Parts: sequence; structure tokens; C-alpha cells
Amino acid sequence: MRTWIVLLLWACAQQSVNAVALSRGPVRRKTKEIEGRQDKELLRRSKRGWMWKQFFVQEEYTGTENLYIGKLHSDMDKGDGTVMYVLTGEGAGTIFVIDANSGDLHATRSLDREEKPFYALRVQAVNKKTGLPLDPETEFIVKLHDINDNEPKFDKEVYTASVPERSHIGTYVTQVTAQDADDEMFGYNAKLAYSISQGHPYFSVEPNTGIIRTALGPSDMDREQREHYQVVIEAKDMAGQKGGLTGSTTVNISLTDVNDNPPRFTQSIYQFSVPELTKVGTSVGRIRAVDADVGRNAEMDYTVVGGDGLDVFDISTDKNTQEGILSLKKPLDYEKKKSYTLQIQVQNTHPDPRFLSLDAKDMTTVRVSVEDVDEPPQFEKISYILEVKEDAAVGTVIGSVSAVDPDILHSPVKYSIDRHTDVDRIFGVYAGNGSIFLQRPLDREELTWHNISMFATEFRHLDNPEQTSRVPVYIRVLDVNDNPPMLTSFHEFFVCENAKAGQKIQTISAVDPDDPVGGHHFLFFLAPESSVRANFSVRDNGDNTAGIFTRRTGYGRMHKSTHLVSVVISDGQFPMQSSTGTLTIRVCTCNRDGNMEMCNAEALTSSAGLSTGALVAILLCILILLLIVVLFAALKRQKKKEPLIISKEDVRDNVVSYNDEGGGEEDTQAFDIGALRHPEVMEESKLRRDILPSESLYPPPPLRRTKAPSRENADVRDFINQRVQENEGNPTAPPYDSLATYAYEGNGSVAESLSSLGSMSSEGDQDYNYLSEWGPRFRKLADMYRGEDSDWDS
Repeated sequence: MRTWIVLLLWACAQQSVNAVALSRGPVRRKTKEIEGRQDKELLRRSKRGWMWKQFFVQEEYTGTENLYIGKLHSDMDKGDGTVMYVLTGEGAGTIFVIDANSGDLHATRSLDREEKPFYALRVQAVNKKTGLPLDPETEFIVKLHDINDNEPKFDKEVYTASVPERSHIGTYVTQVTAQDADDEMFGYNAKLAYSISQGHPYFSVEPNTGIIRTALGPSDMDREQREHYQVVIEAKDMAGQKGGLTGSTTVNISLTDVNDNPPRFTQSIYQFSVPELTKVGTSVGRIRAVDADVGRNAEMDYTVVGGDGLDVFDISTDKNTQEGILSLKKPLDYEKKKSYTLQIQVQNTHPDPRFLSLDAKDMTTVRVSVEDVDEPPQFEKISYILEVKEDAAVGTVIGSVSAVDPDILHSPVKYSIDRHTDVDRIFGVYAGNGSIFLQRPLDREELTWHNISMFATEFRHLDNPEQTSRVPVYIRVLDVNDNPPMLTSFHEFFVCENAKAGQKIQTISAVDPDDPVGGHHFLFFLAPESSVRANFSVRDNGDNTAGIFTRRTGYGRMHKSTHLVSVVISDGQFPMQSSTGTLTIRVCTCNRDGNMEMCNAEALTSSAGLSTGALVAILLCILILLLIVVLFAALKRQKKKEPLIISKEDVRDNVVSYNDEGGGEEDTQAFDIGALRHPEVMEESKLRRDILPSESLYPPPPLRRTKAPSRENADVRDFINQRVQENEGNPTAPPYDSLATYAYEGNGSVAESLSSLGSMSSEGDQDYNYLSEWGPRFRKLADMYRGEDSDWDS
């Protein structure tokens, strides 16, 4: 059926193309008018005699021959064969061809509108003989007619969407969209209609928009019953009519959770037991409630709402497991209460008002049993504060601590002091009653507070540190007026020679390490020894300071350069404490403004703030620094001295290797051992050791009597002699003490055999006197050979 529809549409398009080509043919009337005017206006350009706008051709042509599109014709073509049509533009010569003589336009292959919907071409009529254009070039368009050859395609192969559970009918879920590549302006080829093929009866889709909505009510869309749905949506072109093409996609829809389920306890009664010594904050047990919801909607809160342990226990929620953690809020005491009953309530942390009901909360009962434990003694207080005066005598009891055994037995308790907190052992304690007493004198000015720790242990558990209690004891040392006030400032001042009576010289003050309750109230006055014929006076300012004033006018520096003034300072407390301080006042020359200009050496030194001892210390430091510098320079100079031997060619530090092979025991001219022992004993008369010594220096040794060589070995002898001469005359030959191999020595050799057996058979005696001339070592060797010869003779 589809094939017949395509053929019918193609036939209709052919007829419409031909009709358009005939209706848009050349306008002959205008052409004749132009030809009539050619005689009058030869230079005027004539209008073209043809005009085309567009041709139409069916896409996806499946024929075997070229597809005929239309005919192009010019008024200049008289049918005499002188006009030729030339085609240019998009696809000219490849996709589109024109009959140069007739102007028939054909398509050479099948075209796809979705690939290119139209082509712009140009045609021109030219003279076939001259090639000159007869008409201006004309442009026209070949447009492709669409056929329904593309199925709809969705933007995604798989969509993912979600919608809250218990949504009402028609709730928006998501929207799917499909595209059709066919021409939407030509019929219904691209007109799409959406439908649902899988997902009934839970969801529906709008045919025109592709919007998916819920199709069932809240009671049917429950996530706890079913959470995931797979919906298949189809898109069909031709407006959903028969013969249209279809595309499909899958939509995975999930129901999101809402808080529509309350939490419920898994048990109606929970039972726990806890030792009475359990620390506050320790977990006693866990209770559990379940909620069918998930995530935030499953979060829950636990609360203790009733029972006899409201103030003893507390409950919190574990954020990871949503369990209720029952913990201890106050210490337990088995002797006072042995069990507790609690009422626990649970509810959602984030309830949804749409689903609240009377059963949104759940209750359970928790019973807690307290286990008896052997407890350590308990002090009556968590800490103790004691006071004692600093002048208290050794052995004075300053206070006591008390602890009892909370168990039913009420065992007696022993007290002790943690000596890590009382290293100096200032305090002691009576083990039986906990009374604390002094073991050493106290001094508030040295340490005001003493912090110690007391232990209490049952006598039956002295070896068990876990049965020991500890309590801090803070002991404050109270002040006693046992220290006199003392002057605080410098005791040396100066007075001008021209000072007037009643002139203030200096203000003095005092300090007292004691700490009276009402504060310090110092009194200043002259000592009795300074009151007689006094040159200066002391005035108490009433604020724990006093001023030193002159009592006469003019002081002679040459007459008396230094005045000593004794001042008594009293604290006014009970018992009263006082001290005497001596002020040194030096007489100096001053200018008109009262500034010191000249004093004696002692005054200048004191005014500069440096005493004689300080100057001596400075001089010693300078001297030590100078000594250090001198020593450093001497060490550095000593390090710069070069060693006695720094040359790399020092004969004592280097071994020279010549890589020459020695000549054996009989080689007496190779090296001089004496020269190696003392390098400076080299004599100019010494011969070179790397060449053969001349015969004139040493007398030749007597030749042994040898057998006459046989003639048959003459050729071998000549060969060896030739090699010997070549070796001796070769400047590149190795030294004379090197081994030279001549292959074959021959029977007639002068050297004969080196065997001792052959030597014994030689004729005549040997003369070894020449060995004596080679040195003392060879002289001994000559004596040995001569001795052997004498033995043989005998």
C-alpha cells in the first residue's frame, strides 16, 4: 500500500511540473516588439526571452533511467540547431544534466530531501558555432518533493523521571519529545501523535505534547507497595493514521517517598541491667523502632515520657541506625534503688501534616536493673578548701577529710596523701580519721596555695587500686605580718651645691612582701642617728611614698662630697615591722637649671649606673674575647702550613711500573739494587740498563769448547743468525733482556744444551774469574763454581 501511495504522489508531481513549465514559457509578444525596434536602436540591449523560477522533482527516485525534470527553452532557439544550452550551478554535470540541443533537464541519481531540500542552477543559451551567449544567464531552483521516508526519533533512548507517591490523578511526571526529518510543510509526513504502549493503567500521555501524567489515585500509587515503573511511549507520524511510521522510547519512573508511615517499636518491653558504678553518660542499651519510609522521612526522635527514672536516664537517636540509645544521666546506687521503669515514646522528626493521624506516635516500656558492685569509699565533698596561718607550728592540724564505704558492709577507710602532689612532704595525714597536719613550716611569701590529693581506701582492699577514691584538697596559707618594708628605688642621689633650703631632692617608696587585709600603710621618718644636726629631712606623703628635702642652703662639694641619710620605714601593722634604709646623697656642681655638671668619680660612676664590679666584669669579657680571637688566628695559620711532601712524584709515595720482563738470575746488568736503596747514589759512570752493554766494558767470558757443527744443520744456523741480526738491528725491538724465540736452535748451536748433564761432558775447564768483576754478589758465585770444578777434578 505504501508503494502505491508513493507512485501516485510522483505522478501528480510530474504533471504539476509540466504545467508550470508551459505556463512560464517565453513571452513572444515582447520579443517581437524588441525585434521591431532593432533597426532604430541598434545599440539598445534586448530583454531575455525566457524566465524560470523553480522545478519540482520527487525525492528517493528508484528508476533505472535518468529522471526527467523539465524543459528549458529560449526564444532565440529557432529549432535550426544553432543554439546550445549550457548548465552550471549546484550539481551541474553530476547530479543534473541538460540536453545541449533540446534543453531537457534530467536528474542522474536518486535525491534525498533530508540531505538537501533544493538546488540552485543557472542556464544560458549560446551560439553553437561562435560560442557567444544569445541570452543572459538565467537562474532557477530545483526543489525536492518530500515523501514519508523517515520515522520519528526521540531525543533520548531512555528517559528517567520521578513523581511523589500518593499523587493525585493527572499529576505531571515528565515530557518526551520526538523529531521527524520529513517536511512538515508537505502533508502529514512530520505530524506526530504520541501514545503509551506499556505502563497502563498507572500513567497516560498527551497525544500532541508527549506529557506523561499519573492515571491512578493516591491510594494506588504507594511507594511501599511498588516503587519503580517502566513506561514505553510511541510517536507515530501521519498524525497517527494508518501507514505512518513509528518510533518508541522507554521512560523509567520512580515514586519518591513521602512521610506517610509512622515509626513502630519492634518490642513492647525492653529489659536492661547496668552496674551501679557505671559512669554518667555511658550507654545502658539500645531500643529500635522501624519506619517504612526512607531517608529524611524515616528519621525519628525518642523521648522518655514516664516512669520513675526520668531524671536518672536519658535517650538519644543514633543518626546512622535510627536506634534509641539509653544512657545514664545520674550516678546509680544499688543500696538506694535497685531497678527503674521507663516509658519511651518515638515519633518522626519531620512529620508530614497531610498524613498526621492519632497513631503517629508509638510507646514502649523499658526496665533497667541496677547490679550491686563493691564500690570504693566516697568522700563527702568533691573537693576541700582549708586555711592555715603561715606561722602555724609543725604538727598543727589544719583540717580533715571524710570518706565512707557506700556498701552495706561499711568497711573502715584508710587515708593517705598522694606524694606526687606533696613532694616536699609539708603535710601529713592521720590514716584513721583523715586529719591533715603540718610537717614543715610554711611561708606565704614563698607559696600561697598548696594543692594536694587525698586517697581513701578500704582496709580490706589496700592492694586493689581500683577500690581507691581520690579528692583534691586546696590549702591556703594566710598571711602574718612577719616581713618589714624595704626601700624599692636606688639609694644614691645627688644634691646641687647651690641648692636652697626646703628643696625636694628625690621621692622614695617601699615594698613589703606581706599582704595585709586593709592594704599597706607605710610610715617614713629619719633614724635617730640622722636626726642630729641633720642636713636633710623626710616628709611622709601619706601614699606609701616620702620626699627627701634639704634643710639648709648651699653644700660644699670640696668640704663634704657625700652625705649618708638613714630613713626608717614602718608598716604600721601588728606586730609592727620596720627597717632602716641608708640613702647616699652626693654633692655635685649644677647649672642654673639644676642639671648636674660635675661630680666626683664615684658620683659619675653611680650616675651612669655602673659600679666598679661591673666595669671589672666588662674588662674581663673584653680580654677573654681578645684571647679567643688570637687563638683562632693561630690555629688558622697553623692549618695553612703545607706538608713536607706535596708532590705527586715523590718516590716514597709512588710505585713506578715499567712492565718489562726480567732476564732471570743470570741477568746482572738489568737493574742496580743499590740505586733503589739510595736514589742519590747515581753515578754518571753507571750504564743504561735498557740496552745491551758493549763488549769493551766487560771482558768476554771464555767460550766453552763445543762440538763442530755438522754441515747438515748449516741452513738452520744461518736462519737463526739472520734472525738475531734482524732483532739486534731493529730499533723497535724489545730490550735485550726480553725473551726472543727463533723457532729452532739446531744441533750445531754455539750455546749447546743448557742441561747440567751436557755441561759436564764439555771439554776443558771453565774460567769464572770474569764473574768477580760484576760485583760482590757475582764474586761469591764465581767462588762457588770454582769450588765445584775442583771437586770434579778430584
